[in-house]
Amino acid sequence: MNYGDLLHRLEDLTALCEPPGAERSGCFSSTDRASVYDALTDRYLCWDANDDGSGYVRRAENGDIVALEMDGPGVIWRIWSALPQRGAMRVYLDGRAEPAIDVPFQDWFEREPGAVPPLNYSALTATLSRGRNSWIPIPFQQACRIELGQGWGQYYHMTYTRFPQGTRMPAYEERFTREGQIALAQLDRRLYDRGEETTGTECFAAEAVIAPGEEREVWRQDGQGILREITVDPQRLSAQAAAGLLLRLYWDGSAVPAVDCPLYAFFGGAPGYARYRCLPMSMERRCFASRWPMPYVRGARLTLVNYGDVPETAGITVRWDVNRDKAKKLRFHAKWHQGEWLGQAHTDFAPGGQRWPDWPVLLLDHVAGRFCGLHLHVDNRWREPEAPPQTWWYGQWDQKTADWWWGEGDEKFFVDGEHFPSTFGTGSEDYIGYAWAAEPPFARFDSPYACMNAMPLNGNGHTGVSRFQVADAVPFHNRFHAFLEKYHGDSWGQGNCCIYSAVPYWYQEADTDDGYPLLTRERLWAKREKPL
Repeated sequence: MNYGDLLHRLEDLTALCEPPGAERSGCFSSTDRASVYDALTDRYLCWDANDDGSGYVRRAENGDIVALEMDGPGVIWRIWSALPQRGAMRVYLDGRAEPAIDVPFQDWFEREPGAVPPLNYSALTATLSRGRNSWIPIPFQQACRIELGQGWGQYYHMTYTRFPQGTRMPAYEERFTREGQIALAQLDRRLYDRGEETTGTECFAAEAVIAPGEEREVWRQDGQGILREITVDPQRLSAQAAAGLLLRLYWDGSAVPAVDCPLYAFFGGAPGYARYRCLPMSMERRCFASRWPMPYVRGARLTLVNYGDVPETAGITVRWDVNRDKAKKLRFHAKWHQGEWLGQAHTDFAPGGQRWPDWPVLLLDHVAGRFCGLHLHVDNRWREPEAPPQTWWYGQWDQKTADWWWGEGDEKFFVDGEHFPSTFGTGSEDYIGYAWAAEPPFARFDSPYACMNAMPLNGNGHTGVSRFQVADAVPFHNRFHAFLEKYHGDSWGQGNCCIYSAVPYWYQEADTDDGYPLLTRERLWAKREKPL
C-alpha cells in the first residue's frame, strides 16, 4: 500500500462492499471515564456521565495526556476537536523516540507543518459549525501514540482502522513528497465534487405513478450486477410524499426488502426537502441522489410504496453495471425507525435503568458487515418560555430559559460482543463533526462526510443531520450494536417533544436477514407530528 492507495480509501465507496476480513475500527475520545462496565457485577455504572472533555488514556511521564495509544499496522483517519488551542500535539510512530508530528494542536487543522501559508484543503480540513475536522490520514506500521500538551484545548475524537498483521503501510513522510502533495490536492478536489461524475454503464429512467396504498415496481434486473446510482426527480411529488412515500430495494430474489425507508428520509431529507451535498448522498431541488454501490447476484428490484392519500408521480433514474464477479460481496441495507429495540431488555434503557440514556440506532446479531453512518431527523419542539431571556436567544450556557438541547448524547458502538464500546464519543453533534451546538447561531453546513441541512434559527422545530463513514466505516464479524444517548423523552417538560427518526446505512452478508420489521402505515405514522 502506498500513500495514494491510502488516500483512495477516503473516496472508495466500492470498498464498502467487501467482507470485513481482519480489520478493526474505532475511536479514541475525551469521553467521561466515569462511565464503566463492571465485569464482576455485569453492570454498567455512571452510564450517563457527561464531563466529556476530561477523558484520556493515561498521563505521560512529562505530564501531558496520552489521547491515543495503539499497536499497528493502522491509520488515524479523522481528528476532530471542538476547541483546539496552542498546546502541543505530538504524534509518535513505530516506537521512535522523536515525534513524527510536533505542532500546536490548533495548527493541525490550520497549517502545514513547517509551512508559513495556512492549509488549503477545503474538503479534507473542513470547519463545520465550529467543529474542526482533519481527514489527512496518519499511517503507522507498528504503533502510534498521540500526546496533547498543556493548553491543547477542549474535546477530541480520533478515529482509526487497525489492519491485519503483515499489511504494509506507507510512511507518514510520504505526505510531504511531491507525489504525496499532488495526491492530497487531487483528492481534495474530488471530494469537493462529491460524486458528481456519473457511473454505471446501464441506465433506466421512468416516471412512475403510485396510487394510494400501492407498492409499485419501478426497476428490476434478473441477473448479476451492481447498482451504482439512484436519482429521483421530486418536482411532481405532493407535500404528503415527504412522509408517506417509501423506497424499497430487494436483493437476490428475497421477499424482504433490504432498504425500507420513507423516500425523503432515505436521501437524507427528513422531514422534507433540505439541500446538501455529501459523497454518497445528496439532495438538490431537481435531483435526490444515492451513490452507495449495491451488489446483487440473483436479481434486484426497486419499488415505491404510497402510504399517502393522493397519487404520487416520481421520476426515477437507475444506473448499474452488469458483471460476473465471483467474489463474495456484502449487500446494502437501510431501515428507517423511531427507536426499534428488536427484543432488547428495554427496562435497562429506560430512565433509572443501567443503560439509560442509550437509544438504538442499529442492532444486528449473527451477521458480518460494515456500518457506514446514519441520517437522523429530530422533531424537537417546545412551548416558548414565559421568562424573558437575557440574550437575543434563550440565554447562554446554564442560564437558559428553555432546556432545549437534544444533541448532548454520545455515540456508542459495540462491535462483536464487546462489553465496553470501542467507539464512545462526546456528543451527537461531535460525531457528526460540528460543535457547541447548544449555543447560537446555528449554521447549516455540508461536507463530503457530514451535513446539517435542516435547523431552525432558534432550534425550535425540525433538525436533520447525517454522518457518512467511508474510510472509517466500522467492520463487524458477528454483532454490531450502535446507540446514541437521548436525554429527552419523546415528551418532555410542559407538553414539549423530542422524537428521533433514524436511517442507519450499512452492508451485511448476502442472504441474511437484518431482523427489522416491515414498515406499515401504522408504524410510519405512530409518532407523526402533533401540535404542541
